[in-house]
Amino acid sequence: MKRIKIIGFFCLMAQFSCTDDLYQDPITSKVATKFYSTEIEIEEAVNGVYDGLQLNGLYGLNMVALGEIPSDATYDEVPLNDDGTFGKLDNFSVTSIVGSISETWRDSYKTIQRANVVLNRIEKIPFKVAVVRDNRIGEMKFIRALLYFNLVRLYGDVPLVTQETIDPNSYLGQGRASTKVVYDQIIKDLTEAETLLPVKADKPGKVIKTAAQALLGKVYLTLNDLQNAKIWLLKVKDSNIHDLVSIADVFDINKETNKEILFSVQFASGINGNSEGSSMQQIFSPSGTISGAKGHNLPTKNLYSMYTAADNRKGKYVAITASGVPFSLKLTKSSTVPADGGSNVVVIRYADIILMLAEIENEQGNITLAKTYLNLIRTRAGLANISSVNQVDLRSAIDLERKLELVGEGDRWFDLLRKGTAITVMNQWFKSEGILITIDSHNLLMPIPLTEINTDPAIKQNPGY
Repeated sequence: MKRIKIIGFFCLMAQFSCTDDLYQDPITSKVATKFYSTEIEIEEAVNGVYDGLQLNGLYGLNMVALGEIPSDATYDEVPLNDDGTFGKLDNFSVTSIVGSISETWRDSYKTIQRANVVLNRIEKIPFKVAVVRDNRIGEMKFIRALLYFNLVRLYGDVPLVTQETIDPNSYLGQGRASTKVVYDQIIKDLTEAETLLPVKADKPGKVIKTAAQALLGKVYLTLNDLQNAKIWLLKVKDSNIHDLVSIADVFDINKETNKEILFSVQFASGINGNSEGSSMQQIFSPSGTISGAKGHNLPTKNLYSMYTAADNRKGKYVAITASGVPFSLKLTKSSTVPADGGSNVVVIRYADIILMLAEIENEQGNITLAKTYLNLIRTRAGLANISSVNQVDLRSAIDLERKLELVGEGDRWFDLLRKGTAITVMNQWFKSEGILITIDSHNLLMPIPLTEINTDPAIKQNPGY
């Protein structure tokens, strides 16, 4: 029996528990190969992949924070809370041992491994209805692509694993794949998933065809391939499946399957001993407002002031405490215990599609059509239409609308990264706020967790850390 230290990248999931130590034993391998041999067992494994998205390192908590706190949209009210795991994102003092950085890496690869297990075994399993098996393959490819999209935007080059890991040692020495190679795999997975996914989900929370189309559009936009981004985003729009709904309904916990939501990670209060809820609403509430509130990832006062009195999103998306601290209303307070929030975490919604189309049309010089898209969002918010503007002014207007519409959803930092404006915007932000922080290019990526480098020296640290 061989005892080795396990790390996030090498965690074997689904059939194994991810503990501090992994014991390799031939008997374990034989047992594992016998499991997932029926449709019922594969369905259990698929559910395990969706469960992985609920982990704290992913959409249980961290992904929204990592995609937003480093930006000018949100901040940390009490940076020292939770050992500074989020506060250090806010002041750009993250290191390779910060908890959120390690946890997100580990939980991403843990869930990728779960998806790889399903994809490695499902082809040989007979299904009563063949199209259901196709759907499940599409779901797994979508989730794997989503996780790699997050990883590559956060860390840059990352290890690329697309096969079930039987022996963790087999990956030692391979190092990190280039961002290009990772993006090629993301696009391949999503393109294949799109052909396999259903138009309508058989259960709430399952991935559907338009979700893959939307994510492909976002991936291409991130790569500045405007034409391909437009093609895929228009497929979503032209499907006529989705639409903007009332501001009051978008995040209503009783209307979470509304037409605006393309994909969300599911949570529920009061289930299995309050174990199926999310702590995000608790953790992202101003300190002192509810039990255990930590004041992480709060909208900045500057952003809150940008909502005019006429804006219907004020009081629906964001509010402010009596002491003047803004907070998000996109997550509903738990009716059981504070850490058992029942709000789903939205990953993709139609308003984002419309704003991305507005951005693309503006960059392609189609000002009139870009304004039409932008005004759909503004009209819904109760605001007057944007009228005569040039491309530069419209670019700023679209950027502002994304901040106001998508706050609290983990998009702003990634927007700044893909537009190449993160350094300029954040240094101007810090200067205007009188904060003595200046960032440079090394701050655009998170550090690789030290545990990964210590385990495999072929995995090199990002510059500057």
